[in-house]
Amino acid sequence: MPTRLPGVRIQSVSLRFGIVYSVLFIISAILFLSFVWWGTIGLLDQRVRHSIAVDAHAMLTEWAHEGVPGLENLISNRLAQDIDDNAIYLLSAPDGRLLAGNLAHWPARVDHAMHWQTLPVLRDGQLNLAQTRVWILDGDYRLLIGRDISARTQIQRMLTDAMLWTCLMVGLLAIGGGWVVRTLFRQIIHSINRTTLAITQGDMSRRIAVSGTGDELDDVALTINQMLDRISRLMDGVKQVSNSIAHDLRTPIARARAELEDASRHATSEQALRAAIDQAVVNLDNVTGICEALLRIAQIEAGTRRSAFATFDLASTLRDMAELYEAVAEEHELKLLTDLPEHLPFMGDQAMFQQALANILDNAIKFSPPHGSISLSAQKLPPAIPNDREWASTIRIKVIDCGIGMNSADLARASERFFRAERARNTPGSGLGLALVQAIVELHGGTLYLTHNNPGLVVTIDVPALHLLSDKT
Repeated sequence: MPTRLPGVRIQSVSLRFGIVYSVLFIISAILFLSFVWWGTIGLLDQRVRHSIAVDAHAMLTEWAHEGVPGLENLISNRLAQDIDDNAIYLLSAPDGRLLAGNLAHWPARVDHAMHWQTLPVLRDGQLNLAQTRVWILDGDYRLLIGRDISARTQIQRMLTDAMLWTCLMVGLLAIGGGWVVRTLFRQIIHSINRTTLAITQGDMSRRIAVSGTGDELDDVALTINQMLDRISRLMDGVKQVSNSIAHDLRTPIARARAELEDASRHATSEQALRAAIDQAVVNLDNVTGICEALLRIAQIEAGTRRSAFATFDLASTLRDMAELYEAVAEEHELKLLTDLPEHLPFMGDQAMFQQALANILDNAIKFSPPHGSISLSAQKLPPAIPNDREWASTIRIKVIDCGIGMNSADLARASERFFRAERARNTPGSGLGLALVQAIVELHGGTLYLTHNNPGLVVTIDVPALHLLSDKT
C-alpha cells in the first residue's frame, strides 16, 4: 500500500492548487535566473570579442602601412601598456619563426578554419584559457590576437554556483509558498463546506466566517452569505405563501361546501337549491381566480412572456386605461386626473402593462373615500448617461390617491403574495394584486416604489424607455 502524509490527499483541490503554484513559481524563477546568467556571460564574452576586434583593426592597419617592422613595434607597445595582463599577441613568419608576442610557441590546437576559438595557452609557465582569433597576412605571415579569459571563467563558475544555490532557495520558498496557498485555499473551502453541511442538516442560520481584511476571500464569503440570506428569505416566503394559500383557499372551499351541504339538507325548493349552487360557484370562482393569479405571476417571473414584447405607445395605453376607469371612479364619487405626454414609445407587453395599471387603479379607487381624487401621470426622465442612444432614459408612471394608505411596515411587505394590510382586511381581495404588478414591472426591467401621500398612497413605476431615433419628445 502506498504511504501518504496524514491529512494530505492527492485528490485534494487545495493540494493541486499549491503544487501548481509551486511549479509555476520555480519555472518563473529558473527562467529569470537563466536570463541573468546568459546575459552576464554573454556581456563578458561580447566585451572580450570587441576588445580583440579593436586590436585587430589597429594592427591590420599598421601592417598595411608599415609591414612587419611596424606590426612588431605595435605589438611590443601594446604588451607594455597591458595593465590587466590579459592580452595575447603572436606574430609568426612564413617559416614558423616567432617575430613578436608573449607566447613561447604557436598554440598546437589552433584551427585556422575557425574565426573564434577558446583554447588553452601557456603563459609564464601556467596553462590558461584564452579567447583567440587568427589572421593570415600577406606573404603567409600569421597574426594571433586573444584575451586571457581565466578571470571570466572564474566569474562564470562563481555565478553558476550562486545560481544553483539560488535555485535551491527558490525551490524551498516555492514549496513553502505553495503550502501557504494550499492552507489559505483550504480555509475558504472548508468554511464553505462546513456551512453548507450545517444548512443541509437544517441550520439555516449558519454563515461563512468573514475575516474582515477585505480581500478576495472575504468577497467570496460575503457573496455566499448574501446568497444564503436570499435563499432563507425565499424559503420563508414560500412557507408564508403556502400558509396563505392554505388559508385563502380553505375559506371559500369550506364556505362552498357548507352552503351546498346546507342546501342539500334544508332546501325546500328548486329556487333555494339554485341559489346555494350559484353562491358555491362564486366561492369556487374566487379559488380559480387565486390559482390563475399565482400561475400568471409564476409565468411572468420565469420570463416566458417576453416573446410578446413589441413597441407600442405607452401614453396612448395610459389614456385608454384612464378613460376606462374614469367611469368607475365617478361611480365611487371620485375624480380621476391625468397628466400624460403626447407620445411615449415603449418596448414591452402591452396586455401585461394594462393588467398592472388596472390593479393599481382598482386599488386606488377601492381604498379612496368619496369626493376625493386620484392622479395618473407619466413623464420621460432625462438620461442618466448623456449620449447613450439605447436605453438612455426612464419612463416614470405615478398613481396618487388619498385613501387609507399604509404604515411603513406594511409598505415594505405590500408586494408580497397574499399580504394584506390591517386596514384592508375587511375589503374583498386576495392580496395578489401588487405582487402581480411587481412581477410585471421587474419583467420589463423596471422598479416599483410605494411611498406615503399623507393621506393615501403614491405608487411609482420606473421602467427603461426605448430611445427611438424618431423620438423627439
